[in-house]
Amino acid sequence: MNNETTNNVGGIAADRLRSIIERVERLEDERKALGSDIRDVFTEAKSAGFDVKVIKQLLKLRKQEPAEVEEQETILDAYRRALGI
Repeated sequence: MNNETTNNVGGIAADRLRSIIERVERLEDERKALGSDIRDVFTEAKSAGFDVKVIKQLLKLRKQEPAEVEEQETILDAYRRALGI
């Protein structure tokens, strides 16, 4: 069996495909590890007396553009006033 046959099966570059699959698998493993690390940080925050739900809201807000945050707060305020809250 020659090298070209090993690397190209049915028009598919087998080595390239294997490389891509293995990279995705490594990244998925890293994502699992990071998820565990994030949960640990939230546990630490909770044990320090912080409200984890509020921290998650703050993280979400920090990802948004300031104008978008301001618009949402304005709408939320209007809805609260309409409901008498």
